[in-house]
Amino acid sequence: MRKYILLALVPVLSLMFLIRNQEKTDLGSNDNKYKLVFSDEFKGRNGSQPDTTKWVRSERGPSTWNRWISRSSKVVYIKDGNLVLRAIPRSYDTSTPDTAKMLTGAIETYGKFDFQYGKVEVRMKTNVIAGNFPAVWLKPTDQNINGRFSYGEIDVVETNGYFNRSSHTIHTHQTHILKKAEPTSFEGDIDITRWHIYGMEWTPDIIRWSVDGKEVGVYRRSTKAEDIADGQWTFDRPFYLRLNQSVGPGGFPSRTPQTDKIYETRIDWIRVYQIK
Repeated sequence: MRKYILLALVPVLSLMFLIRNQEKTDLGSNDNKYKLVFSDEFKGRNGSQPDTTKWVRSERGPSTWNRWISRSSKVVYIKDGNLVLRAIPRSYDTSTPDTAKMLTGAIETYGKFDFQYGKVEVRMKTNVIAGNFPAVWLKPTDQNINGRFSYGEIDVVETNGYFNRSSHTIHTHQTHILKKAEPTSFEGDIDITRWHIYGMEWTPDIIRWSVDGKEVGVYRRSTKAEDIADGQWTFDRPFYLRLNQSVGPGGFPSRTPQTDKIYETRIDWIRVYQIK
């Protein structure tokens, strides 16, 4: 009888295994028009740092996202085939003298890799705590266009506060510097604590975002000369990648940092494709 029970359990156990591992399925772009030009699968040994031929640590600055950036090994490291980015209480790393309220992790490809047009996909999950503010985004290698400063930023994905919601945003010279309003941000309710593939497709005329292959937002180059003159489209130049775990600026409960908590974002892989 025991033998038959075990045989009957085999299909059930197999199904449970497939369901359990569905979350870790290594899916990515299956569009034959693209070729892979950059990737990192974060397969280093546990506790090691990201590949220095691809990444550098971001620098601390005055903005919300980088005001507490640290070079501590406790906020950026590889574990179980994932990149781990953290924001931790300052007391968690006494070996790193610092006056910041927290220590946060960020890396980027500045000086190592950039590209113009293509597709970015990243497999990521994060936790849900008030103040949580991780992001995968792109910045221009050269801030100037035709000899003048021109702002540009593409947010592949970010989350804000304790909401189970992904955000996908564009920032242009027109919106960021001239403060002219236009629809540039798209959101969707999603369980951010589970693995999802966040994508961004960028051409000379359009930027399109997706979550698990489903389109969630589109931003188009304007056909009006006055908009282009205002910097409505500032994306015809190379951009580099940036990955960071930061905490919000405060101001209301969902974005106020909990300086006694640990924030953690994990990235399974990131890939960049371009037209063949």
